[in-house]
Amino acid sequence: MTCFLYNYKMEYYVYILANKNNSTIYIGVTNDLVRRIYEHKNNVVKGFTQKYNVHKLVYFEQTENIENAIIREKQLKNYSRERKEELINNVNPNWEDLYPHII
Repeated sequence: MTCFLYNYKMEYYVYILANKNNSTIYIGVTNDLVRRIYEHKNNVVKGFTQKYNVHKLVYFEQTENIENAIIREKQLKNYSRERKEELINNVNPNWEDLYPHII
């Protein structure tokens, strides 16, 4: 029997969701961005995003490992609202839903 070892690299993402009028945002971490955003959009998990209709993916970053993703998530959560908006505006000035671009 032959066993092959693959250099499997897990990807992690930090993402920001917004509601329709961009007044409420949510920051999260996942290792499967497409699946997680699908879950938010379809209210698979009860919680903040379901309660406040925060379903629009407006920003995301890829990180090398879960530790960096969690550190970055905490950093973003500590940003002021103005700084979060600046971050989003730099890459997505119209706050369009990026989900169709990642599926």
